[in-house]
Amino acid sequence: MPSLPPLTILPAVAGPGSASRDILVALPPGYATSAKRYPVVYLQDGQNLFDPATSFAGDWGLLETLATRGRASPAILVGVPNLGPGRLKEYSPFDDPIRGIGEGVGYLEWLTGTVKPLIDGAFRTKPGRNHTAVGGSSMGGLFATYALVAGAATFGAAWALSPAYWYADGRVYHWLRRQPAPVGRLWLDAGEMEGEDQLLDIRRMRDLLLGRGWTLDGSLRYLEDPDGDHDEASWGRRVRAHWRELVGMVS
Repeated sequence: MPSLPPLTILPAVAGPGSASRDILVALPPGYATSAKRYPVVYLQDGQNLFDPATSFAGDWGLLETLATRGRASPAILVGVPNLGPGRLKEYSPFDDPIRGIGEGVGYLEWLTGTVKPLIDGAFRTKPGRNHTAVGGSSMGGLFATYALVAGAATFGAAWALSPAYWYADGRVYHWLRRQPAPVGRLWLDAGEMEGEDQLLDIRRMRDLLLGRGWTLDGSLRYLEDPDGDHDEASWGRRVRAHWRELVGMVS
């Protein structure tokens, strides 16, 4: 097993509003000994990506994935931790009648206007949109889908793993029908063990996007994982198994 890459912490990054959080950055193998620039993937729920000690329920094991896959297909991974109880609202651009006003619009502005310039200034990135992705799972997957379209000037690709398209009574479907398409490259998946409702949700999104000009195995990559559940282990396994394809969306 290759040695794990170090995890860099940018402490107490302010925003949005009065919030602050540490930003976690995993650099690919060979970064310290090269002068190359690298694509960047901005991932939500950052505390669940690298370390089981900080995760809600298991982690994605992305340091191991980067160590074993990152030399052939390198990328910088930026983990943005959630704020705990405010997570649902922060990741949703849509108001929910039960859970309250969505804060995803402001969160996207903070991610593109504060976090990305900070990362581009501190590390050797390829800053253009064609080399910049946004990703997440569940509510983070809903946000990643939204960010790809609303933040198209910044992001050229998105990873939406088991996205929570049900949130806010499925407003994301109605919103997307009014937006330009296609605007980038989207990875969309779910696990068959998550249940029929989740599969119906991502199939509905797949069909909506195809009807608006996205193309399978082109601008849209689609997967139903027969062994996948709605958990960190499944998401980490899928990223590991499809790493070359996922990173290839921004390389």
